[in-house]
Amino acid sequence: MSNGYSRRLGALLAAVGILAAGLGFAIFVLSYNHLIQVELDAGRPDEANVIRYVFPVLGYLMAAAVALWAVALYGFAMRQPWAWMLAVIAATLSLLCSFFPMIPAMSRSQTPYMALVFVPSLALWIGLVWLRQVSRKPAVLAFVAGLAYVLSFMDGVAAIDRIQIVEDDIVQGLYVMVQQVNWWASIAWAVFIFALLGRRSWALPVGLGAAIMSMLGGYPVAVESMIDKGTFSMFAPAPLLSTALLVYLLLPGTRRWLDRWTHGEHDPASVERVARAAFAGK
Repeated sequence: MSNGYSRRLGALLAAVGILAAGLGFAIFVLSYNHLIQVELDAGRPDEANVIRYVFPVLGYLMAAAVALWAVALYGFAMRQPWAWMLAVIAATLSLLCSFFPMIPAMSRSQTPYMALVFVPSLALWIGLVWLRQVSRKPAVLAFVAGLAYVLSFMDGVAAIDRIQIVEDDIVQGLYVMVQQVNWWASIAWAVFIFALLGRRSWALPVGLGAAIMSMLGGYPVAVESMIDKGTFSMFAPAPLLSTALLVYLLLPGTRRWLDRWTHGEHDPASVERVARAAFAGK
């Protein structure tokens, strides 16, 4: 893949990202009060408060994604090496911001308009990984970590609802204490993804910390929820997936290929750079 073609395709992806994230911000504006009223009409003021609190946070992040996509577009146009990573960050933010809003809409038989943002954002993220010709192992690991990133955020969202409806003081205190822990775990997983794809040597410790944080925030409320309801808890997928990722990251084989990946081995882009340097030397 030539650099010129990569630059033009990257600019195209960034332009689509601007449109998708911009649409997402508009959907937040248009649906915010409507969905709050829908929840109130359904007799769920607790879920209305979740929307009242979470939607603005996601709306601010979606606005940041628009700005990042725009700067990435400029970077691709100017052949800047940082453009690709900015685009990955923008796509990762867009995915998170567009996932949760689909859930309250679908639960109340409303049209999940945010799917118009989530689907292209996922395609853009995959397209950016393909554009950079990221090797299979780091690409798959980044994708799975992305699932943990979204699920950990969702655990934090669900905790906001439980805080309002749980009557036992100690259990309510538990949900209060883990709510932000799950969001911190989500942030840590996002940083791990950026470090991994950016070939940073500190990706591994960040991933370990993200997994432990997700387990600390997810397992207590998952166990409490299962005891209370007697069924599998939707709090459980995030800590379970994080546990699997923790085990995988601790494997000697994983550490070896991460070290090779960090140092640029088996990377088409690195090979191309070495070849160009050798040619220039001649």
